[in-house]
Amino acid sequence: MAGAGPRQSVGAQGRGAPEQLGYRGPSACAAVGITYRQLDYWARTGLVQPSVRPAHGSGTQRLYSFRDVLVLKIVKRLLDAGVSLQSIRTAVRALCAVDLAELSTMTLMSDGATVYRCASPEELAELLRGGRGVFGIAVGAVWADVESALAQLQAERLDTGEALPATHPSDELARRRRGI
Repeated sequence: MAGAGPRQSVGAQGRGAPEQLGYRGPSACAAVGITYRQLDYWARTGLVQPSVRPAHGSGTQRLYSFRDVLVLKIVKRLLDAGVSLQSIRTAVRALCAVDLAELSTMTLMSDGATVYRCASPEELAELLRGGRGVFGIAVGAVWADVESALAQLQAERLDTGEALPATHPSDELARRRRGI
């Protein structure tokens, strides 16, 4: 769908652009609204694997990119809507192949069996004219939800590995400790 163009977010309080940060499993789970067991299962079965750092044996921490968390959230919404796992796997491959900047203007439509990617109002209208579209997911809206959730969760800078603590806007004591 048409939108304001690619997002150029800087993240919460100078945390950096989304593509410069990584998120460990617990943060990804909290942002998406799934259990760690679901996240682990999806990674082990190849549904959505962490693109920054996969697990290598016992004790290693997976690290998910912003795109990974965004795709996880979309997968959850598609599963909640009853879309088949086979269609979701196809949608995940398509989402991972698209440039990150394009995702915020995309809409996913599904008839429950197939997921269709619509990047323009014309594509959306064509799909609806064919009578196939039943529900849609505006990726830009999911993007905003994920970005807002991740801004309040612990992240890790990809360039330095520095852990960035969670920022809770209402946590005055934590702000004082950090000298803000």
